[in-house]
This record gives sequence, C-alpha cells and structure tokens, in this order.
Amino acid sequence: MEFEQRYKLYQRAAEEYLSGCFANQTPWADLYQSMRYSLLSGGKRVRPVLTLEFARLTANQENHANQDQDQERELLSGWRRAVPVACALEFVHTYSLIHDDLPCMDNDDFRRGRPTNHKKYGETMAILAGDALQAEAYKIILTAPGLEAAQKAECALILSKASGASGMVAGQVLDTLHETRGQEELTRVHELKTGAMIAGACELGAVCGGLSGGKISRENQIRRDTARNYGHALGMAFQIRDDLLDVIGDAEAFGKPIGSDSQQGKITFVDLLGVAGCEREIEKYTNQAIESVKNLDQDGFLTQLARNLAERVK
Repeated sequence: MEFEQRYKLYQRAAEEYLSGCFANQTPWADLYQSMRYSLLSGGKRVRPVLTLEFARLTANQENHANQDQDQERELLSGWRRAVPVACALEFVHTYSLIHDDLPCMDNDDFRRGRPTNHKKYGETMAILAGDALQAEAYKIILTAPGLEAAQKAECALILSKASGASGMVAGQVLDTLHETRGQEELTRVHELKTGAMIAGACELGAVCGGLSGGKISRENQIRRDTARNYGHALGMAFQIRDDLLDVIGDAEAFGKPIGSDSQQGKITFVDLLGVAGCEREIEKYTNQAIESVKNLDQDGFLTQLARNLAERVK
C-alpha cells in the first residue's frame, strides 16, 4: 500500500471513531459541543497515525513466524484494535491545546484557522471541556475491545507518563512559568512538551500490537524502545519546524498568526540558531528518527512520514 493511501486509511479510521464521540443529547450537551468543536477541528492526526502504524508493525512481526496467508491479511488490519487507544491520546492532545490557548497561558485567538475554544464557548467551558477530554481518554483505554487487561493497563500508564507531571505538563510549566535560556533548556522544554506525547503515541502502538498473555517478549521490548526513540527524535524535528513556521510560514496555511511566539516573549530555536541552523537541526533529528527504525520500517512508511513532517508548511 502506498504511503498516502495508508496514511489516509489511518486518518479516516481515527476521524470516524472521533466523530462518534459525545454526539448524544444530554442536559450538558453544551459541554459535548465544546469538546467536539476542538476534537473535530481537523489537523493531520499525526499521533493516531503513529500509534496505528506501530501497532501494525509490531503485530505483524510478533506473529510472522507462524502466519499463513489468511492470518497475514488479518494482521494487516490488526492495527484496528489500536484505534480507541490512538484516539484516547488524541483526546489528551486536544485537551492540552484547549488549555494552551487560554488567556492564562498563550492567550491565542485562533487554532487551525478557527477561533480557539475559549473564544467560541468562553473560558469556563473551555477549561471544563479540556478536563473532560482528559478523563474520558482513560475511560476509552480501559474499555477498549480486543485488548488484554495487561495491554490496557500498560497503555494507561504510558499515556499518564507522557502527559503528566514528568511529561507534557512539566514541559508546559517550563515553557510558561520558567525563564528558558539557551539551547539545552529549550530542548528540555520541547522534549517534554512535544516529544513525550509523540513518543508515547509510538509506544502505545507497540503495546497494542505486541503484548501477549500479560507478558512482554524481549523482541517486543526492543520494538517499544525503538518506537520511543523514533518518537522523541520526530518530536524534536516537529517542534523545531513549528518554531521555524512561526517565523517564515504563511498564516493562512499555518492556521494561526505568524510571530505569536515572539509577541509572547518566548525564546525559540529560530532565536538561538537562525533559520539555517533550524533547518540543520530538523534534518539531524529527522535522520535520527529514520535511523532508529531502519530494521523495522521495511516498506518505508515511517521514513516517508518523518520526511514529510520535516517539510510541512502547517
């Protein structure tokens, strides 16, 4: 299957799942509307795509030794068991964007070309929508069909570590409440704020595809480590590209005003390295990501994804 076909297949699976969430009518339907407004606002769905691809790769390799043709066809679609987990991570990512845009943080008016959640529904509802999305993420994981109890527990642990006080939230604290000086400190911020969640997306896929009988095989542990390494490197390249687009990007394509980081007084990789230096760092981290999966990425999907993200314009 061609790269674009598989990417769109994963993307469509995530969108279909997400579109069915919080659609019922309740006395608190305005909360659901606020949640769905941000959850269904588009985006590349990079994190769910990563989860589903690593689930596919791990399931295929875990069962390669004893599969026949019928089993092979089943394994190619085995990634579908990971769709709820992939979307749970998207819940958490969406909550973080809603809260990140609030006046007490980045005070952004636009996200993906539309008014931010608090501009549409007010600050109180935006905070509550984010709170609800975070809690619902764990409900999805713990009730996911087709996964063993040990897989669900491991996935919940991975997501909590990636998003919590030693992951994404720690990065947000450093970004908003601490003064960042120099490349080393800025790298730490983005390893936590961006890299931890992207690495978590990759590792979630490896767990969904490879835990059997409550045990992790040595081979699957290696694949989990590989997934994390790929995700961390990809996350750094992604964030530096974001910093670059905030200076040289097109506002309409980028979905929010250009130069917002500078207006908020934030130090970025462009401030430290310049445009050319950022491009070199993006290439460095992209190559690290590609190198980390060279023994796993047989058809080049992860390689192509890394290259595409390095060159994105939004």
